[in-house]
Amino acid sequence: MDHEAFMRRAIELSKEKMQGGAGGPFGAVIVKDGEIISEGWNQVTSTNDPTAHAEIVAVRNACKKLNNFELHGCTVYTSCEPCPMCLSAIFWSRCANIFYANTRDDAAAIQFDDQKLYRELTLPFHRRKIPMTQISREEALVAFKMWQEKDDKIRY
Repeated sequence: MDHEAFMRRAIELSKEKMQGGAGGPFGAVIVKDGEIISEGWNQVTSTNDPTAHAEIVAVRNACKKLNNFELHGCTVYTSCEPCPMCLSAIFWSRCANIFYANTRDDAAAIQFDDQKLYRELTLPFHRRKIPMTQISREEALVAFKMWQEKDDKIRY
């Protein structure tokens, strides 16, 4: 597999789409069996969607193309080390590998600082910037019990 060629495509997307006004300088491709099956680029500002990071867009596109929520055997090439949200999406999709170019420190140097998120995740709920308060647990557990008893569920 030509890892450098796939990474070059992710980097090209990051530059081309950023210059075209789609969003920040981030691009990603997903490869399966030696072929690019999906591309993504940052579209946060052009779609007003804070989740439209390059990796998330690429994962969504790959899942649509494969008609599956799992991306077993796929490799992600991303122009920058994935943020916590993107890394979680890649893990949930069950991709096999991640290759990245720029680091989180490189991103922080141009004001894309994921360190705040990494720090927040280590804090107890009551010390986070966005407070989290648990309510209505017993009522919500009913849905979990229903799921547990559901015969035709699709596990993921």
